[in-house]
Amino acid sequence: MIIAHDLGTTGNKASLHHDDGRLIAAVTVPYPAHFAAGGIAEQDPADWWHAVVAATRDLLARTATVPADVAGLVVSGQMMGAVLLDGDGEPARPAIIWADTRAGAQQRELETAVGAERAYGILGHRLNPTYSIEKVMWVRDNEPDVWARVRRVCVAKDFIVLRLTGRLATDRSDASGTNAYDQVAGTWSPEILAAARLAPALFPEILESTQIAGPLTPAAAEALGLHTGVQVVMGGGDGPLAAVGSGVVAPEDGAYVCLGTSSWISFAADAPLHDPAMRTFTFDNVVPASFVPTATMQAGGASVQWIAEALSPDPAHPETGRLVAEAASDVDTDDLYFLPYLLGERAPLWDPDARGAFVGLARHHGRQHLVRAVLEGTAFNLLTCIQAFREAGATIDRIDAVGGGAQSDVYLAVLADVWGVPVRRRTIVEEANSLGAAVTGAVGLGLTDFSAARALSEVTAEFTPDPARHAVYAERHARFTDAYTALAPWFAGRPR
Repeated sequence: MIIAHDLGTTGNKASLHHDDGRLIAAVTVPYPAHFAAGGIAEQDPADWWHAVVAATRDLLARTATVPADVAGLVVSGQMMGAVLLDGDGEPARPAIIWADTRAGAQQRELETAVGAERAYGILGHRLNPTYSIEKVMWVRDNEPDVWARVRRVCVAKDFIVLRLTGRLATDRSDASGTNAYDQVAGTWSPEILAAARLAPALFPEILESTQIAGPLTPAAAEALGLHTGVQVVMGGGDGPLAAVGSGVVAPEDGAYVCLGTSSWISFAADAPLHDPAMRTFTFDNVVPASFVPTATMQAGGASVQWIAEALSPDPAHPETGRLVAEAASDVDTDDLYFLPYLLGERAPLWDPDARGAFVGLARHHGRQHLVRAVLEGTAFNLLTCIQAFREAGATIDRIDAVGGGAQSDVYLAVLADVWGVPVRRRTIVEEANSLGAAVTGAVGLGLTDFSAARALSEVTAEFTPDPARHAVYAERHARFTDAYTALAPWFAGRPR
């Protein structure tokens, strides 16, 4: 059997799989994240490791799995963060995670040195404060005492692989989410690193996602309750692995949306897809010689979670499902809009100064209207991303949904009506990242191939757009876009 770990923003999901990738059981161990004014978003890497240990032991106990039956372990992780390690391989400070937007000055430094369009051509991504290299530069420029102790940098999944095997490495999918990787050459970019004034030796070696990083160390095996014969497959970033977990392993498999804390739309492609307006970006895939054009918004599911926490009697136990159910299609928001920019925004705006806002509030609006506006706001933002893909030449005529938000009929119906294409729920939703990791692990162990992913998650429901509602939403999408355009100067001018 194979154990997969998915290091998310709110917790680590561990799942046990047969050697062909089929899911047996899953458990989640939560951990905190620290969000604060000024764009701060951090986590303690020790919490990740403790969650991996606890989840592994819980999974083995719940399923009465004999440790000797576990052949491999593989890790999926949140992307675009920065874990800064000292000479002993220990974190020199808390990890700066994907949602952190402090590194605006560092982004501008890189743009001045390289040029925004040239950088996009090298990286397949815009330069932006949300990426790893800008975060590393920010620590160098603002925390000299910490920087003096830093010897290596990596991302979340790599830190766990280091703890498991003693080997510091990354894979192409995570490397492509750092703003430091030359997507054409498949190496760390000398030009970008020189512009960032960072030594290449800081960055880990790059392996294939299916490559075995090594066996468990004796210390890791003892901590997890496993044996040292377990092989650790490198794994990858949660976005590309979610594609595999959604059955999207080749261009003909269509597109998918992941409705997690951040939300994204993506699909498999044989080459990077460059948007002339640089609204979207492309990751390297965990499938060799493949790519995943992607558009990720910062606060998709996070916006839904926020409004549920704000409106629930007990914010620690938000009534998300009930509140979303109350926001069904018979709730007319009557020209109320929500800008879902609680954490700034990546695609399609690339504006770290953007903030959330309700626009058009009236006295008669209640909680159902507020929740409905949040659902529609995330859908409108992702519609702009879909339009960007189409303008760059992609065909998107249906979208499969995974992630926690995919459990809601109301939400998927809103997405279908706003986007004007069928939206389908699959059997594996919250475990899509883990399933993708398990398939990648099985491929790395020589047990299967990526095409097996198509049969491991089936379509269970399809939401077809209502033509009349879609026509109304097409007009409202333009109003939504206008609301951000009008407020953008105000966002940019707010006190720091």
